[in-house]
Amino acid sequence: MRVLRMAAAAVAVLAAVGAAEAKDWSKVRIGTEGAYPPFNSLTSDGKLVGFDVDIAKALCEEMKVECEFVVQDWDGMIPALQAGKFDAVIASMSITEERLQKVDFSNKYYNTPPAIAVPKDSKIAGTGDEHLKGVALGAQSSTTHSNYAEEKLPSADLKLYPTPDEYKLDVASGRVDAVIDDVVVLSEWLDTDDGSCCKILGTLTPDPVINGEGAGIAIRKGEDELKDKLNAAIEAILANGKYKEINDKYFTFDVYGG
Repeated sequence: MRVLRMAAAAVAVLAAVGAAEAKDWSKVRIGTEGAYPPFNSLTSDGKLVGFDVDIAKALCEEMKVECEFVVQDWDGMIPALQAGKFDAVIASMSITEERLQKVDFSNKYYNTPPAIAVPKDSKIAGTGDEHLKGVALGAQSSTTHSNYAEEKLPSADLKLYPTPDEYKLDVASGRVDAVIDDVVVLSEWLDTDDGSCCKILGTLTPDPVINGEGAGIAIRKGEDELKDKLNAAIEAILANGKYKEINDKYFTFDVYGG
């Protein structure tokens, strides 16, 4: 009888520990960069705006949780997530095998190809490596686009920048000859006065290993409950029309992709 009572007590203790460790997802802290328009950026008064931000709000509404946004520099995004500064990254982070070794991801919430932009008077004839020999090519560091350039465009002279704003300034002023980034990010910039210097040279065929399978929401390893909630919410906003409403606010095409 004593053994049975001890076993029952042990089960109760384990259950209590499990309950103590269970996380309350009534509030989700979301890390984003605030420097990657039209996906995420900061207004002059410090307000976060963009496709990523609206998607995050829609997902939180669907999950019936409170959203709290945390602005984080891109280079420190994954370390900050791992350190518990926030619970999820919604910042156009591509799902790649390299990142999956450090964090888990939700299903994708959009997928668009990379592209190269050049000054309008550029003599560069194409986007292939054979056309980019010795070309000073700007890219944001620690991105799939800089990784693509390193692997697929080794003849180019790759210049890395902390944010897209710096490479945009350098290509506009002639300090680099071309830049590589998401086609949507480049197209959005080219539609502004600051981007009137340049044009899209062409899009690139994504490499599934380097570019991944689209942008997903990064979470810490082992937080399966949050992952399941996010995946269910992504599926729900795709089905109920909320995703299309946000998509059409920013784009004239389906950004979700194939």
